[in-house]
Amino acid sequence: MARLFLRLAYDGTMYHGWQMQPNGTTVQQVMITEMQKLLQHPVSLTGCGRTDTGVHAREFYAHFDSDHKLINDPDELVRRLNRMLPGDVVVYKGYPVADHCNSRFDAISRTYKYYTSCAKNPFDRSWVVKLNKTPDIAAMNSAAAVLFEFIDFTSFSKLHTQTATNNCKISEAHWDKEGDKTIFTITADRFLRNMVRAIVGTLLEVGYGKESVESFRQIIEKQDRCHAGMSVPAHGLFLEKVQYPEDYFKL
Repeated sequence: MARLFLRLAYDGTMYHGWQMQPNGTTVQQVMITEMQKLLQHPVSLTGCGRTDTGVHAREFYAHFDSDHKLINDPDELVRRLNRMLPGDVVVYKGYPVADHCNSRFDAISRTYKYYTSCAKNPFDRSWVVKLNKTPDIAAMNSAAAVLFEFIDFTSFSKLHTQTATNNCKISEAHWDKEGDKTIFTITADRFLRNMVRAIVGTLLEVGYGKESVESFRQIIEKQDRCHAGMSVPAHGLFLEKVQYPEDYFKL
């Protein structure tokens, strides 16, 4: 058996996230179904994380083991697999890796972006969240800088999850204006369920003057999800980049 990493992307609109669910189609389920047809054996596909229902990924990694002859020709495997996958899922490349490599646990960081706009655009309504008015970007960036002071983000975590810890190390968090879009970028070593959408919702309250930078800090300190803002819609959120150690894919 040899191990292969796959670099892929997907439009999450029609999926209940990445991870297999008992009631709902997921990207992992679709991938495994087609891979098993291609490889003619059961496939255990491990993803670099889990995206929530409706969330997209421009870059996502997953690994699996196989003894099929195609494992030795990743380009051909990718070509054949893409012919079988639906149009909203694509595999870009396959990387042979050592047996101990793990797409989930070896990732150093993950970067998400959340896309908003006050402009009505019928061509990006499935990927950009429409705002009714322009928020104060400077105020939101001042509040976003507060995130670097903390590691416990219970206030932005989905309730009743089974995570062992709510600690995350955030290394990047800022808002930028690009054309008619206002985009939030955040990078951390790990993320909690619903964390980015809850942070964005609370930062927008700062941008609209409903919360101050100091009250944003207090929300984090309270470690209580009930004090944070509403979670923003999923369709504006993209997993943009997953970082692994240098030379990780050089077997």
